[in-house]
Parts: sequence; structure tokens; C-alpha cells
Amino acid sequence: MAGNNVSYEHTGIKTVKGECGQSDLSKSDGMKYQLAEFAESLRRYGLNKIKRLTSWREAFLKLSELLEKKPAGRKIVFLDECPWMDTPRSDFLPALDHFWNGWCTMRKDIALIICGSAASWVVGQIDGDVGGLHNRLTRHIYLRPFNLGECKRFAEAKGLVMTKTQLLECYMIFGGVAYYWDLLRKDQGLAQNIDRLLFARGGALADEYHHLYRALFRKPEPYMAVVRALGTKKCGMNRDEIIAETGLAGNGKLTEVLRTLEQCDFIRAYSLPNKAKNDRIFQLIDNFTLFHFKFMDGVANPMPNFWSAAEQTQAVRIWCGHAFERVALQHVDQIKAKLGVSGVITRVFGWRYRAADDGDAGAQIDLVIERDDRVTNLCEVKYRKGEFAIDEKYDLHLQSRRETFIEETGTSNAVHITMITVNGVRRNPYWNDIQSEVTLDDLFGTPE
Repeated sequence: MAGNNVSYEHTGIKTVKGECGQSDLSKSDGMKYQLAEFAESLRRYGLNKIKRLTSWREAFLKLSELLEKKPAGRKIVFLDECPWMDTPRSDFLPALDHFWNGWCTMRKDIALIICGSAASWVVGQIDGDVGGLHNRLTRHIYLRPFNLGECKRFAEAKGLVMTKTQLLECYMIFGGVAYYWDLLRKDQGLAQNIDRLLFARGGALADEYHHLYRALFRKPEPYMAVVRALGTKKCGMNRDEIIAETGLAGNGKLTEVLRTLEQCDFIRAYSLPNKAKNDRIFQLIDNFTLFHFKFMDGVANPMPNFWSAAEQTQAVRIWCGHAFERVALQHVDQIKAKLGVSGVITRVFGWRYRAADDGDAGAQIDLVIERDDRVTNLCEVKYRKGEFAIDEKYDLHLQSRRETFIEETGTSNAVHITMITVNGVRRNPYWNDIQSEVTLDDLFGTPE
């Protein structure tokens, strides 16, 4: 490629892994196979005289020889699926360290991109490296999931005809993962697509939950234990509660698991007002994982038309309410844009209150936006296909919750009630008791 009068040449090295993220070869043969593939890539990019590689140090030496033969101009080296090159006793990381620190850093024309689907390896071995690669990263490339607006444009490009409510329902199941959306067929309705992908025998995503975690994490068991525990508690858990529920040790490994799950957008973590940082709450927000737990987990022989038959059931209606709350959490930027505070410094968290009186159920608010302009928005998220009507009982509930929040947090901010709904709040006398509202249309917007 050419741009800004600089010549760019791309050298791509890709490894091979199995369907679930595990090497298709034994550990003893894996390194030999990876090196053979690496050598083949070097030949493909112009290094013709190359013998069988016997070590990663030799492989990177040959890579440097290839790069030196290339014309002047910037060269991009893209190492894909690095976690599967780093097999036991392979010395891949020391060789990579030596290649970068011993050769690349003395040049100004090399850009090295390290990529891998095993997120725990990238976070632990590259981000968390304390050796030669420590503090060597120039930039992280964070591939954020699509938001609702981006999914809408993606669906339109594929020729999918769906209403915004159907796009929302699809998002509540698949989140913003482009791969899942790409599996949708335009000749089928949404319910048909979901049945085909998730519930039909041999469906492309029928076993996705297990494939997903095994592909992302080399040792998936603690990660799956944490998300399963969090999946039982909508409001989330603190660290001690996770330890009690999972039986995992409360050591650095658990810290690594939680940090990686957060960086991969499976969970969110936040601190409660007036609480120490180590008392943070961890909440599972991955749409597909939660859908799996609700409707697919432990079902050996699901009905092939399960979703078409279940769409109007009470169980699905309850799930829609919870899932819409998660979508709101995933679109805070759009909510702030509607409130006109995109440029205001904010702190976003959830809040829960447990009363000392056993007869008091307490209170929970999943989304609180505390603003630097001395206003705090308590966001009430309600899923209704029509307008949401506030009646006298619910109005009293909202005002009582606001007063409890003010009393328990000691905030000096003005506390506004913000309703987030699909089709807006009905204009009646109680509508005047809320300060702002956000609709589904706003969630499809582009943040300022």
C-alpha cells in the first residue's frame, strides 16, 4: 500500500489451531508444525533459500533476513494467533523478545502487530509481561463490539429487513458481535434465524458458549466458573461473594481472571459510592452468555422451533426486561448524548442498597450517571413495546428510591430521574415527576 509518500509492505504470519482453540497436533508435534507453517510464510513473502526451522529464535532470525531484503519504506509484520505458537517449552516469547529488542528497536521502519484470539494469553503474556517486552507496546487495538447503530447499518448492508425493535431483540441475544450478525439470512425472519442458529440440530451457534470460552482462554475453567456464578445474580457480586460461590482461591489468579473478563467485555466492574475500591461489584453483561444461561444451558434436545414458539411467553417477557437493561449499560455514550452531557466529565456506576430491616427489600439501580455539573441521573430502564405509563404506585416508588439514594450516598448533587424506554413515556400527570427520558431511537444514535 502507498500513503503519504511512504511505501508499506505487509508480512503476515499465521498459525493453525483447532476449532475450539486447541492445537490439532500433539504438544510434541505442535511446535514443528508451527515452525513449518512459519517457514512456508517466509517463502511466500520472498525468502526462497530456507531450510527446515528448528527453533523460534532461528525463525525470527530468518524473518529479519527477509525484512532486510525488502525495499526501503515501512514494513508491517503481522503475527496472527501468537498464543498457539507459544506452545510448552517452545521458547517463543524469549525469541520474540530477542527479535524485537535485539533487532527491531534499532530500526525505524518496522511495525510489529501481535494478535491472538486467546485473550488471556495476550493480556497475561504481552500486556502483563515483566521481562523484555515490558512497556514496549506502542498502542492497543481495542476491537469494541458494534453498537446498535452500527448493527443497523451492518444489517442493511446484508439486505436484512428488520424493525428497530427486532434489531434490539437481535442485539439482546447476540450483542454487537459482527460474526453472529453475519450468520443471519435475509430470507428468514428473526425468529427463524434464531431457531436455525441456536436451537436446530447442528445449528451454527448451538455449542457456541463452550467453543467461545475455550477459544478465548487457554484454561477456561476459572473463567467459566466466574461467569456462571455471576449469571445467577443479576445485580452482580463482589470479590468475596465470587470466591464463596465458585470456590476459587482469592489470589492473583482470580484478579487476572476478573481483569481479563472485564477487558473482553464479558463483565463490567464498578465501585459503589463511599465504598473502597477493593469492594467493587462485578456484573455479567455479555448478552450471548446470559441468553445461553437462560434458554440453552442444560437443554439436551431443544425444540428446533423453540424461539418461534416461546416469543410471547412470560419467561421471554421477563428476559426482555433484563436484557434491555444490559443494552442500556452498553450504550451509555448514546444516553449521555441525549442528555446533552457528552462533554461533561461523568462517573458511571450501579448502586444497590440493602436495608437492615429484613422487611425492606432494599433498592437497586443498574445505571447511575454522576456528572461534574453537580447533577446525578438515576436511570430507570423499562421494556415495553408500547408507551410506558407511570401510575401512582410506580411514581411513589420512583420518588422513594430517589430519596433513599440521596440519604444513603449523602450526595449534594441534584438527583434527576431518567426513564429509558423503547417507545417513550406516556404524557400523564406523573410524567412531570421525571426530569428526562431516553428512547430506543436515541440508543441507535451516534455519540457526539
